[in-house]
Amino acid sequence: MAARGERLSSTPLEILFFLNGWYYATYFLLELFIFLYKGLLLPYPTANLVLDVAMLILSLGIEVIRLFFGSKGNLCQRKMPLAISVALTFPSALMASYYLLLQTYVLRLEAIMNGILLLFCGSELLLEALTLAAFSSVDRI
Repeated sequence: MAARGERLSSTPLEILFFLNGWYYATYFLLELFIFLYKGLLLPYPTANLVLDVAMLILSLGIEVIRLFFGSKGNLCQRKMPLAISVALTFPSALMASYYLLLQTYVLRLEAIMNGILLLFCGSELLLEALTLAAFSSVDRI
């Protein structure tokens, strides 16, 4: 544990987790409406549409777990939950990259939204690594 009164939690990281939580909720709802739009107005193959929506729901689960463990690890100054969040950052960024580059149809709005999501992932990964280094540098009893 840190010395009495010494706080190692990262405030900028916690702010990013909070903002990313609200952003991802908005992203998820917008993405559902975009899939509805694409399914109704574009010649979107049904199998691809079902796969993309299933991956979006899987991405929601990964992101919620990642943000939960990251926030708890940061606030409780614990390495393991923060390390789990770091590990889940890679699948989350991979899903955002898929929606940015590999979907059947990518709208400009989706490209912008996924770019912002990748920016959140990269910023959080950097701050998580710095916070983990701070947690590791302190002698724990």
